[in-house]
Amino acid sequence: MGVLARIDGYQRRHRWAGFSLAVAYKFFDDQAAYLTALLTYYGFLSLFPLLLFLVALLGSMLSGNPHLQQALLDSALSEFPVIGDQLGHNIHSFHGSGIAIGVGIAASLYGALGIAQAAQLALNKIFAVPRHARPDPLRSRLKGLKFLSLLALGLCVTTALSAGESAASVFGARLAVGVRVAAAATAVVLNACLLMLSYRILARRRLPVRLMYAPALAGACAWQVLQWGGSYYVGHVLRGATATYGFFGIVLGLIAWLYLGALVYLGTAEICAVRCLRLWPRSLLSPFTDRVHLSSGDLRAYRSYAATQSFKGFEKITVHFDRPPHQPADGDGGEGHPPAEGDGDGDGREGHPPGGT
Repeated sequence: MGVLARIDGYQRRHRWAGFSLAVAYKFFDDQAAYLTALLTYYGFLSLFPLLLFLVALLGSMLSGNPHLQQALLDSALSEFPVIGDQLGHNIHSFHGSGIAIGVGIAASLYGALGIAQAAQLALNKIFAVPRHARPDPLRSRLKGLKFLSLLALGLCVTTALSAGESAASVFGARLAVGVRVAAAATAVVLNACLLMLSYRILARRRLPVRLMYAPALAGACAWQVLQWGGSYYVGHVLRGATATYGFFGIVLGLIAWLYLGALVYLGTAEICAVRCLRLWPRSLLSPFTDRVHLSSGDLRAYRSYAATQSFKGFEKITVHFDRPPHQPADGDGGEGHPPAEGDGDGDGREGHPPGGT
């Protein structure tokens, strides 16, 4: 027990260790692995309609310029390394009446809203937004459309970056390397901005940018590495595979790629939540036993979890922590057994509807 106490004291005194432990415990408390699986499922269902619509729309708009059409398609689909090539070779422009096309577009967009709804659910839980403060079904779908529009805008910009990177190769190897480095750096900054904007759109809580930009940059770098890994998987693992193995490899690779992407997205959100809600340091043994003195980060975290379940604005949830088991009665009233308190951590933030964006 003395060793554990020393380890606990060390991580509480050192910010990097205490913050990392708090993120891991927050990830566990939020059951973020299940939220990641949910996001992967809806992402799998939503990705195909969006990409099919993208490929068909570009094919229809640029039918008179096949070279430009192919260049834009290659650049756009390169953002989806596992299935981009398959869509590019097998999907063509829309054909049929205007009514049928309109119905197909509306159905595709409605199906694609599933990923936005899943992301809203996950982010509202991660950022401890009470149930009563979350948007109703209509407003949540409007937020979903904003989210999809943000993704479309980001895809357009990254497509332009990819097209410029490809065009630079004709001017020589040295210039091409410089353009590739600049394009990768710009893509990382752009993806960091997209992450922060998506959190502010989907989570109904004020999120200071100064506390989010560092985790967002880290998440954007992880996303860039994930894209390179997907391209390597397609170019080295699936190349030369048989039709059956290649088909299952594509499906399993897509699911794994989506899961890792969702993990990066929600993991970055967990880091932002710990910073914005000040949920550290945590006690080393708090997830494993009741025989522990809760830290200030534990108290704020557990109060926020309870306040998140408030379904009505006039519903007040009070959280009280009794004395931990087997603790002496003549203690100093420290962190592990405070008097009864309200919903928040002193400023009432967890217990009341947060300001939204």
